[in-house]
Amino acid sequence: MLCPRCDKDEARVMVKSPVGNVWEVYVCDNCKFSWRSTETIKILPQFKLDDHKIATMMAIPPIPPLKK
Repeated sequence: MLCPRCDKDEARVMVKSPVGNVWEVYVCDNCKFSWRSTETIKILPQFKLDDHKIATMMAIPPIPPLKK
C-alpha cells in the first residue's frame, strides 16, 4: 500500500475494527505516518517526506527522569 506522506510502498494494515469491517488503521514502516481508512488524506506539500528529510530529522527528546 502506498503511503500518502512519503509515497513509499511500505504501508500496512496495523489494526482492523473489532466489530464488523468498519475501519482499518494503516501505518507506514518508512516514515511512521498512520491514518484510518475512514479519513480523507491530503498531505500538504510542506509536510511531505522524502528519504533525505527522514534521514535528517531530529530525534524526539527523551523524557527526563522523574524527581524523587
